[in-house]
Amino acid sequence: MTDKIRILVVDDHQMLRHGLAGLLSSFEDLEMIGECKSGQEAIRLASTLQPDVILMDLMMPDMSGVEATRRILEINPRTRIIALTSSDEKAVVSAALQAGMTGYLLKNVSDTFLAQAIRSVYHGKRTLSPEITEALIESALDTSPVVHPLSEREREVLRLMVRGQNNNEIAEILAISHSTVKFHVSGILSKMGVKNRVEAVKLAIEKGW
Repeated sequence: MTDKIRILVVDDHQMLRHGLAGLLSSFEDLEMIGECKSGQEAIRLASTLQPDVILMDLMMPDMSGVEATRRILEINPRTRIIALTSSDEKAVVSAALQAGMTGYLLKNVSDTFLAQAIRSVYHGKRTLSPEITEALIESALDTSPVVHPLSEREREVLRLMVRGQNNNEIAEILAISHSTVKFHVSGILSKMGVKNRVEAVKLAIEKGW
C-alpha cells in the first residue's frame, strides 16, 4: 500500500511513544513518521515533516498540547490533530476542541478504535472517545444556568494571576505541577478570549471575577 496516513506522535513519556510506534506499525495503512516529547518540538516537526495526523498529549513540560495545536494549525491548517490524553474534564475537552483538534481520545482506547479514529479524522470526521461523547451529551442536556465560564481550578489560578503570582508561584501555592499551571493558563486565555495574562487579569477585574 502506497498511500499511508503519515502520523506524528507527541508525548513526553518515551514508553508511550514506543508503544504507539509498535501499535501503528501493525496497520498497513498507518505510518509513524516521527515522534517528540514537547510542544516546541511538535511545532518544528509538524512544519518539516508535514504529517497527515498528529497524536497530541495535552500535558507536557514546555507548553500544553492545546497551545501547540493552535500554533501548528496556524502554520498548516490542513493537519488533523487528535488529543490522546488521560483527562476527561469537560473544560479540558472544550479547550482542545476550540483550539482546532479534530479528535479527543482517552489513552485507554483499544488499538482498533485508535486506528479507526486516525482514519476518520484523516477524512475530516470528528472522533471522540465514547466517554467524552457521553460527557458532552450530558453537558448539552444540563439546563442549569452557567454561572461562570471557568472551572473551579481555573478560577483559583486566575485569582492568583490577579494577585500577580507567576506560574512557579501558582504551582507551589496550589501544589500542582508547573506544566499543569501552564495548561490552565492556556485554557483561561482561550475561554476569556484574550491574548495574554495582562488582558486576562484586566478583564477579570472589570467583571469582578
